[in-house]
Amino acid sequence: MNVKHIASILLLFSSFTIFSQEKLYTSATIPDNLIQNANAVVRENSVNIILKSSSEMHVTTKRIITVLNKKGNDNVGAYVHYDNNDRIKDLQVLVYNAFGSQIKKVKKNDFKDVSAVDGGTLYSDSRVKYLEYTPIDYPYTIEFICEKVNSNTAFIQSFYPVNNYFLSVENSAYSISYPSGINIRTKEKNFEKVDLEKEELDNEISYKVENLEAIKPEDYSPSFSVMAPRVLVTSNQFTLEGVKTQVEDWNDFGKWMYHDLIKDTQDLPAGTRSIIENLVEGETDDIEKAKKVYQYVQDKVRYISVQVGIGGWKPFNVSKVDRLGYGDCKALTNYTMALLKAAGVESHYTVVYAKSSQRSLEKDFAAMQGNHVILNIPQENAEDIWLECTSQKFPFGFIGDFTDDRDVLVITPEGGKIVHTKKYDVEENLQTIHGICNISNEGAIEAKVKVVSKGIQYDSKYGLAFVTDRDLDSEYKERWRYINGLNIEEMAIKNDRDNIEFIEDIGFNASNYSKVIGERMLVPLNALNRSRHVPDRYRNRKLPLQVKRGFKDVDVVEIKLPSDYKIESQPQNISMENKFGSYKMELEVKDENTLIYNREFIIKDGDFPKEDYSGFRDFYKEVSKKDNAKIALIKK
Repeated sequence: MNVKHIASILLLFSSFTIFSQEKLYTSATIPDNLIQNANAVVRENSVNIILKSSSEMHVTTKRIITVLNKKGNDNVGAYVHYDNNDRIKDLQVLVYNAFGSQIKKVKKNDFKDVSAVDGGTLYSDSRVKYLEYTPIDYPYTIEFICEKVNSNTAFIQSFYPVNNYFLSVENSAYSISYPSGINIRTKEKNFEKVDLEKEELDNEISYKVENLEAIKPEDYSPSFSVMAPRVLVTSNQFTLEGVKTQVEDWNDFGKWMYHDLIKDTQDLPAGTRSIIENLVEGETDDIEKAKKVYQYVQDKVRYISVQVGIGGWKPFNVSKVDRLGYGDCKALTNYTMALLKAAGVESHYTVVYAKSSQRSLEKDFAAMQGNHVILNIPQENAEDIWLECTSQKFPFGFIGDFTDDRDVLVITPEGGKIVHTKKYDVEENLQTIHGICNISNEGAIEAKVKVVSKGIQYDSKYGLAFVTDRDLDSEYKERWRYINGLNIEEMAIKNDRDNIEFIEDIGFNASNYSKVIGERMLVPLNALNRSRHVPDRYRNRKLPLQVKRGFKDVDVVEIKLPSDYKIESQPQNISMENKFGSYKMELEVKDENTLIYNREFIIKDGDFPKEDYSGFRDFYKEVSKKDNAKIALIKK
């Protein structure tokens, strides 16, 4: 082969390589199916992890993403967290225009560098470097390159091919290599509809996916973190802030946490121990003891986040919390546990994923999971009691939608175990309304209403006890926004922490509630609890239906009709029931000018196939229609 021919081949190969690279930087080469429903497209994402030992981990990330519009800016992800044990070796960003031409280069020192904490954190050594870039045109492409070295190996980054709605993916790859003597465990989830390529070699595992189309969010679907494909990765041998350990399962994990992170912090001062012993003296019931201790904690300490070194996972010493009067969720939970122990009440430090999405810890995958800590008080012949130790306002034994109905890790000296937190059933999530509505001859309304809320319905209301009268007035005008010209006359609220009930006594009036037409008057029957919610319509729903929490509303309202009118016609009694819940409405005639309006509305929680969504929506539509029913009056 002559030299000229060899040169031609090399030139052709070079041109092909350049073309392949440039293809990732221009929006023109994105397949049509990946643009549909997408605000941004991940062109290439590769994560390469080298675990050199149980105390040294190198992570290299390269991410090329094309942002199609303004909403896609949130998916750029050009930021990196670091601290004293998590060092950045290399960090840069290249920016390309729609045609694939480089228009900007951002080096490590040009990134914004701020503390990675919120206003509720007292201090922390966690920081974040992030790209501050304002695009002048769309689409544009970001190439993000980062290399880090971490001496903490307790947290090994999982493989998340896609991490948001309205985001599609061309190529995403992940690999981890590790030395002999290190045991890596993985768990693959939600790849039923995704073609996952997996390769296992000696001391190396790699994954790859291609062409993931963007997903649009839909009402009443499982949370994205529950549905998204992902591979969880952990090592049985790891180091956390210099503390080395080896775990095989949740029992081992719990032993490690208790004996290495918790046990040596239980140094309750003798003086405080005496205070607690005196506080519960003469009390024989453990629950009553626990209530007194919980109130003591709420009166004495406040929540402040502290995240420095192992303090991000190891609680403060109990003596320090006792002296300072503050701490984060770990510290306050640990402190409460120590006080309960002094009172002779058994309790356990518990790790949980806290958020209304009800995310559970993985039962069969022991690893560093969770983002919050609560306290468990075990009960032999009753439901366990759960305490949120960071709140100065929560009633004893109430956890609300922040930590309800999910699998958590209860830590004991003997080891860890997965336990399910309190699930508030439909009957417990109860709201009752008792009211009197007076309708005048001119069509005005005067109403007195008592609302009692329990369970998750309590959770959504109890915060009203801590707002101003002005904000409370606005809350009620928003709640009854379907009544024009509403004027709040009386407001009295009570947060009954002993019975975990929120009680509202409200009086209001509105001058044009009813519609007067000649000799007739149309009076809406449901003034106090009208359902106006109709779930969004989807012509081709993609996601399953999930109702996370059910509820029950029971209304009994006395309606006093105007003296100059009599009933001409009224709606018939209604009873509907299906797999999603039930709805009942009955009218009782008390006397010539008085009706009793009875209403019961139940929504059940549960998981349903996507095909059920239209029926679920139709049920809500029908309830909204029935709640807008009117009674026709005619002058006597």
